Amino acid sequence: MSQKIHAGFLGTGSYLPEKILTNKDMEKIVETTDEWIVTRTGIRERHIAAENESTSDMATEAAKRALRKSGLKPTDLDLIIVSTITSDMPTPSTACLVQAKLGAPQAAAFDLSAACSGFVYGLAVAKSFVESGHYKHILLIGAEKLTAFMDWKDRTTCVLFGDGAGAAIIGPVPADGHEIISTFMAANGCEADLLKIPGGGSKTPTSEQSIHDRLHFLKMQGKEIFKIGVTVMVEAARKVVKDAGLTIEQVSMLIPHQANMRIIQAVGERLEIPAEKVYVTVDKMGNTSAASIILALDEAIDRNKLKKGDYVVMVAVGAGTTYASALVRW
Repeated sequence: MSQKIHAGFLGTGSYLPEKILTNKDMEKIVETTDEWIVTRTGIRERHIAAENESTSDMATEAAKRALRKSGLKPTDLDLIIVSTITSDMPTPSTACLVQAKLGAPQAAAFDLSAACSGFVYGLAVAKSFVESGHYKHILLIGAEKLTAFMDWKDRTTCVLFGDGAGAAIIGPVPADGHEIISTFMAANGCEADLLKIPGGGSKTPTSEQSIHDRLHFLKMQGKEIFKIGVTVMVEAARKVVKDAGLTIEQVSMLIPHQANMRIIQAVGERLEIPAEKVYVTVDKMGNTSAASIILALDEAIDRNKLKKGDYVVMVAVGAGTTYASALVRW
């Protein structure tokens, strides 16, 4: 009888662009104020990619750091998954571009599109591949250049988002390693209109009219997303904890998708998790979509916020509507 393979984290890494856009800077771009942004979102600043800096560039930098921490080389990788909605181009995949930049020709590569839930969806996929024995070392990246799709005339959206990338190497770990214990994924496509970039796809190809109508920018119905987001994130967090045979009281840290402070606080309160156990980066990074959870996790690791045996819940909601959660024993 073959021994059970436990899938978990072998190393993490992150990359944030050098340029920081503060709320004071935003006041010069769009009709808003620092107070308005902070009160409604909790965001004070966000990182902005350089004009010549692509999603694959940021993803590659984060990947290199994760590889260094894991003690692995690019040639040790079997699979590269990039969770993103801001790929360098419609095709080929960003993962293929990262594969070339890293020098990992032996690795299979594909993109995963689940918006802000992308990294957690990726964890579920990577866990399954590793536990099946199909792949040993998987590079999972969450990377976004959301500012390339912002309407800088729309103050309700452009103040929210930032750029960045985070990466994790997922592979076999000892029974007492940083194991991914349980995962959960769900979606409700009936809510797809709440958050979307309408132009540029096969339904509405790029044209003079689509550009004139500003259809290539992100469109969002914020109030509806808030209500749905809180509900499904709470549901997903409870589900993954229950599936692991644990209780919410046993959770040491909650890493929610960093959408805005109000959603984060509402999720923590409904789960009755004390604020000090809820990890927050949204104030200095904004909403980085698929990158937000892995960026937060990597920062928590670097700051020694996690100790051996801690139970960590990651939970996200994104356009689609997609939602997902994962429970890791650190």
